[in-house]
This record gives sequence, structure tokens and C-alpha cells, in this order.
Amino acid sequence: MSKNLKEAIKDRRTYYGIGKELPISKEEVESYVKHAAQYVPSSFNSQSSRIVVLFGEEHDKLWNITKESLRKIVPAENFASTEEKINSFQAGAGTILYFEAKSVVTGLQEQFPLYKDNFPVWAEQANGMLQFAVWTLLDAAEVGASLQHYNPLIDEEIANTWNISKDWKLIAQMPFGNKVAEPAEKSFIPIEERVKIFGL
Repeated sequence: MSKNLKEAIKDRRTYYGIGKELPISKEEVESYVKHAAQYVPSSFNSQSSRIVVLFGEEHDKLWNITKESLRKIVPAENFASTEEKINSFQAGAGTILYFEAKSVVTGLQEQFPLYKDNFPVWAEQANGMLQFAVWTLLDAAEVGASLQHYNPLIDEEIANTWNISKDWKLIAQMPFGNKVAEPAEKSFIPIEERVKIFGL
């Protein structure tokens, strides 16, 4: 990985065109995920984020579950485009599932009632930072990824299939693989409309 952090943040994009030929080993993917999970900050050092990584047939199984779950609710005449989208995620090499440990959040709410309403928000913020950190690390290693949200539709079957604790709440899914199609050009709102600096 030769990029500096500033370049890596700039270059990270959403890749819908992904394949099964990873440019790095599964062990390297594992090391990036574990590194981010270990060092990404969380409020009160709660470390409430949880991750499951699915490769190969396990990854394919996830998107079959998603496809069949959607088939039950999407009208048949509209399902072709839905199936095509799910197939594009399944075309990848793996998927990262992001969760939150609910008991950690409720435990902090009980321990610090003054901040009770904030802990779920802070947990989501920490999970978002974790997602971004993993995503950026993967992209810097030339692994394409996107972030998807088919929860809560698939939550129960995921928990049953991989024996996931009922305490873990599914937050997002990140299919990944080698980059087979470049993303479209990205437009930006003028940064002056989004960032204000005082005291320079």
C-alpha cells in the first residue's frame, strides 16, 4: 500500500463493478478489518462495533438470502432490476457485515443516564468511522467496495445462518472484490459552502 492517508481518502469510491479475483490475499483483508476494528475510536471507548467477514460460498449465500428475501416483497414485474443489482454484489469475492452490540450501548445508558439518548447515536457514529476506515484501507489496496443496507429485511436469517448473537444489530453490508468497472465521475458542492473557518 503506497498511498498516503490524504490520497487514500480522496481516491476511495463506491465500486459496483466488482469481481471474485482479489488483488490481495484473504489474510490481508482480514488484517485490514482487524486493524480498523482495533484502532477506530468509539465514545467512552465502548468498542461496541462488531464485524463478520464472508468469503466465497459464504458470501454467495448472503446474497442468495437477500435476493430471496426481496423476491417476497418486490412485485414480479419489477424483480429483474432488483435481481441484477443483487447479482452485481454477489459477483464480488466477499462481504463485510457491520453490527452493533446492543448490550454495550444499553449498559452505557444505564451507567451514565445523563447521556442516555446520545449513546445509540455515538455508537452509530463509531460504526460509520469503522466502515469508512475499512473501506479506505481496501480501496488503497485496489479492492473495490460499496456500502449496502438490506437490514432489517435479512437480519433474522443472517443471525440463524451464521449463528450470530441476537445481541448484534446489523448495520450495513459491504460487498468487495477486484475492480472491474470504474465508477462515474463524482461531482462536488463548492467546499466553501460546507466548511467555515474562523480565526485564521
